[in-house]
Amino acid sequence: MKSSGIGGQAVLEGVMMKNKEKYAVAVRKPDHEIAVKVDEYHSIGERVPIFKLPILRGVVVFVESLVVGMKTLMYSAEFVEEDTKDKETSSDNTKNQTIASIFMVIISIFLAVAIFMMLPYFISQLLNQVIPSQTILTIMEGLLRIAIFVGYVVVVSKSKDIKRVFMYHGAEHKTINCLENGLELTIENVRKQPKYHRRCGTSFLLIVMVVSVILFMFIRVSSPILRMMLRLLLIPVISGISYELIKAAGDMEDSITEIKKSSDPKGIQFLKMLRFLFLSLFSRPGKWMQSLTTKEPEDSMIEVAIASVSAVFDWRAYLAEMETKQKDQKTNKIVRLQIKSKNSNETISESAVAKENSKDLQEEEDKDEVLDALDKFFVYKEEPKKEDKKKGKIRF
Repeated sequence: MKSSGIGGQAVLEGVMMKNKEKYAVAVRKPDHEIAVKVDEYHSIGERVPIFKLPILRGVVVFVESLVVGMKTLMYSAEFVEEDTKDKETSSDNTKNQTIASIFMVIISIFLAVAIFMMLPYFISQLLNQVIPSQTILTIMEGLLRIAIFVGYVVVVSKSKDIKRVFMYHGAEHKTINCLENGLELTIENVRKQPKYHRRCGTSFLLIVMVVSVILFMFIRVSSPILRMMLRLLLIPVISGISYELIKAAGDMEDSITEIKKSSDPKGIQFLKMLRFLFLSLFSRPGKWMQSLTTKEPEDSMIEVAIASVSAVFDWRAYLAEMETKQKDQKTNKIVRLQIKSKNSNETISESAVAKENSKDLQEEEDKDEVLDALDKFFVYKEEPKKEDKKKGKIRF
């Protein structure tokens, strides 16, 4: 799967898609029409080269994603609160919208730090008299942080509005997966795609919590106040490291089979395999978490996601490029078979090519059996719908 570089976010009754500096918000209006707004956001990393360095770029991307995300969320909320005519007359409030979104981001960061960073720390410190080991307390703090986060997601997912946001989240993932799997953006193709995506923000948040546990284990200071201050000061570092991990997971190969088929030396292939296994296991909890934050979308939601990505990304040119590369790979495969046939004094045939293709397909099907088994155990199963219970059918 080739990474398209497209990022996105679910908003109220819509989807935001971002491609480099351009982003589009597509929203289903009350009259059932789709409104699409295209805008640009130029990163500070383009003007200040130091912010392109690893770790630092992660901090910048995290903050800027919050700003753009809050701005697009507020834009979509206007369609819910106002009728179409009022929305058109209020479209000139871009400056006020930006100021409000920055203000909301500051409040959101403050609340997130208070609830998900400091609250678990203070709770763990209450056990300081019972558990003297700082390492055990740090692990308990991390487990509490993850439990609070998961509990928060479960509680908010009970809301009808949030459920619809999670459905649009699923539409966003499915649309990007459809592109990166080399298929045309049609409702039928998108619907068949998985809800999980490697570069999801849900996975990023979970990785942040795991990284924080590992990092805080190495902080050895006796003063509780100093430990608390260090936790606050290290938040940018944690987000930067987490960004690098999720970026690497998004760019990695699809399977060990793909690494084996590459022309890299054996030593490089071995290192890539180790990297693949580490990133696969490390990003797996994020996949399980996405089973809570993504739901199967309606066809009308998929249509909105397609409209959003089409506004900022020439997906037809992207698919044409992928098709050309696939043809080149097929040509290389035929050449490889011809070399084999010359060595064994045999003639190449279409059946030989088909056999080679089926062999590769079988290798793909057999991959990651342990990881797939873990997925089946941990992935959250949605409650069956009432009509499915009556018919004796259960949807997962």
